[in-house]
Amino acid sequence: MKNKNQIINIALYILLAVFLRYVMVDIMDRGSLLLEIIAIGVIFVIGIGFVFRGTANIIEETTEVLKDRTGLAGGFLQSFGTAFPDMIIGVTAAILSLSVRESDLARSINLAIIAAAATFGSNIYNIVHAVWCLYRQNLSNRLSKTILMFPPLKIGGKLTPLDQHSAKPSKREMDAAIDILSVLTLLTAVVAVFMVIFGQVKSLGGVIEGDVYELTRPVGILLFLLCVGTLYYFRKDERPQSLEKEIIEEEKYYAKQKTIRIWLDLVLSGIAILFAAESMVRAMEVFAHLTHLPFVATGILAGVIGCFGEMLVVHNFSVNPKGRIGDAIVGVAMDNIVTTLGASIVAVMGGIFLGGNSLIVIFMIILAGNTVLIQQISRLKNAIK
Repeated sequence: MKNKNQIINIALYILLAVFLRYVMVDIMDRGSLLLEIIAIGVIFVIGIGFVFRGTANIIEETTEVLKDRTGLAGGFLQSFGTAFPDMIIGVTAAILSLSVRESDLARSINLAIIAAAATFGSNIYNIVHAVWCLYRQNLSNRLSKTILMFPPLKIGGKLTPLDQHSAKPSKREMDAAIDILSVLTLLTAVVAVFMVIFGQVKSLGGVIEGDVYELTRPVGILLFLLCVGTLYYFRKDERPQSLEKEIIEEEKYYAKQKTIRIWLDLVLSGIAILFAAESMVRAMEVFAHLTHLPFVATGILAGVIGCFGEMLVVHNFSVNPKGRIGDAIVGVAMDNIVTTLGASIVAVMGGIFLGGNSLIVIFMIILAGNTVLIQQISRLKNAIK
């Protein structure tokens, strides 16, 4: 961003997000089919195209500066900002689920399914997108030439061979990412196993067809503690040298700001994300009713909303050869840990349910994606000299 005063941009994002939450959601709730369609379109275009994209850029621009000042891993810092929508979507759906549990059990379970599918579904998008980015980077390394991210489209940017980067990621960063993804794989397996063994729900009175499984509160508490412990253990930066001289032109704005001002911008960006994400959850629920889309599919689609910020950061760090791809990789792994932390909070609230088929499919894709991502990270590590 070339604007010299980022606070103006952030204020704009907040105003747009508030407009979505209190104007467009109100229009959408008036019951007119045409108004519902228009409102849904406006919410997604402004929410994703402006609010999420803009706040993702701010998170990207502040990461390197905060890394040097705090000693914390760049991926650790960016994950809390980019995973925030995931957590808000899941918590919002869980609150709605709990609010109608006494009056409408079927809707309550469906909303809880949305909460689970959105929370864990976002991990799928993060991992698959990161796999693609690293695959293209490794291909660029192997061919020793610049290639397009999404051939034949030029709009996605280009990937440059690692030996032409002005600064390179460290092998220690790659090791940290592999370790975090290994922990994520174990946590995902633990969630799946405990849901099947201890979470089968048998007292729904036939309101939901098929088997339904719950992530119970005790397991949610255990998962919460494991996620917090993982985040604390991997909080430190693993890059041996600072990239202060490689900070892109836009980030010089934050390099001259006080640390408290940077944190303030991040908090304000989080507020914009909060309002935009809540608006999108409402829009997704209306969209599901209009299209008769299954709730688990609705939740998985909502996961795109939650992980969009992280996907943008990973994409931008990949196509800009400034040595930041290490931050991107650690950020993906950390983001999914934070998302799982959000799932544990929703579970403690009593708001995570999944049908048997969707449970198997979602967790198997996550586990397979983790495996492939670890492979691609290993190949990238081998290219670092």
